[in-house]
Amino acid sequence: MTDDRTAALKARVCDAIDARADEIIAFAKDVQAEPELGYKEVKTTEKVVSLFEDLDLDVETELAITGARARAGSGDFVAAVLGELDALVNPDHPMADPETGAVHACGHNAQLAHLVGTAFGLVGSGVVSDLDGAVEFVAVPAEEYLDLDYRRGLLEAGDIEFFGGKQELIRRGYVDDWDAAAMMHAGSDTPERTITSNFSTNGFVGKFVTYRGTEAHAGAAPEEGVNALNAAMLGMNAVHAQRERFRDEDHVRVHPIITRGGDGVNVVPAEVTMESYVRAASVEAVADANESVNRALAAGAMGVGGDVEIEDYPGYMPLRTDETIVAFYDENARDIVGPDAVTAGTPHLSGSTDMGDITQLVPGIHPWTGGFEGAVHARDFRVVDEEMAYVIPAKLTACTLVDLLTSPEAMAAVREAKAEKRGREEYLDAVRSLRTTTTESYRD
Repeated sequence: MTDDRTAALKARVCDAIDARADEIIAFAKDVQAEPELGYKEVKTTEKVVSLFEDLDLDVETELAITGARARAGSGDFVAAVLGELDALVNPDHPMADPETGAVHACGHNAQLAHLVGTAFGLVGSGVVSDLDGAVEFVAVPAEEYLDLDYRRGLLEAGDIEFFGGKQELIRRGYVDDWDAAAMMHAGSDTPERTITSNFSTNGFVGKFVTYRGTEAHAGAAPEEGVNALNAAMLGMNAVHAQRERFRDEDHVRVHPIITRGGDGVNVVPAEVTMESYVRAASVEAVADANESVNRALAAGAMGVGGDVEIEDYPGYMPLRTDETIVAFYDENARDIVGPDAVTAGTPHLSGSTDMGDITQLVPGIHPWTGGFEGAVHARDFRVVDEEMAYVIPAKLTACTLVDLLTSPEAMAAVREAKAEKRGREEYLDAVRSLRTTTTESYRD
């Protein structure tokens, strides 16, 4: 139960957020109007920094090419609030950038509204000075796992090691002193004022596959060629044949696409490329499923007598929300949104997020909130309740942190949970173990 002092602090926080609600909504729309892809979010970062500086916060920028952070309050317990800067690509969305196809069809502009709104509540009200810990506000680059050729260029240039922004923050040591972490995510097909806070997600490994054969005239002399497209088709069918071996509880998902299928219809394809994810509910299940998939992909090259190269890159780690923080969050959701606001939802989601990487090291939450119509990433995704999408989540997170940072018992429980998680080096070893390149040649 919330005591009188904590209740008074939460009332001050909510009043401060309400006082700037119009500004929060306008900020979300401004971000939506200029979507940028991962590690390119220059304008978006500047917009966040401007509002942080308006609160007289000292801001550090270029955390991982882009990104920004600012800390308020004091104490040896540190809670981080995160928001994601990047958009995704869906050129069919009505708000997509006509040149890049980028669009905030995953609600990251709402996450940033939540980030700055939480800062308005805790810092603008002065409440952060009354808490028994510090709060760090972090605008994170590159959550969407896309635009991979660009990111491979950054990797090869030594600018990044990982495709995901939160992975880069972990590698660079920004997460080392965090004790808890919180963010939110737009709910898919959830126009109602509902919240799902307690769940887990899949992790995954990202794959680039190249089949190589020998070109030949497809009509006059196909027998002189080695058809790389046939190798790819055999490889995909061999992957499909693995599916009955995947356990239901591992939630394995494999979804390859062909990104280059040949150069001309009258030429036997000599090089065919594919991309895929291999997802599962645990690191061990990802590794096991990926081994089966790689074996199946290699079988395609063996079948036609060609070559195959399989490049595996670390995707994101599985997420598991923290029970102590979820309990506070759900209580605030019932108080602020309504007694029926919290839904059981789906206990495990087969999608992935790099917030999972954060929860490998730090107890955290990643609630799905309402106010959105249409499926995330789809052309019909849009905000239908601006207050629920942009303003209320800031109140929920700010009040949750007030609960946490005024309760020694809760902070002790969260630190106990953190002690059972991976350290940074153990995490990095696990993620780096997923980066492999396999080459097989089956030429006569």
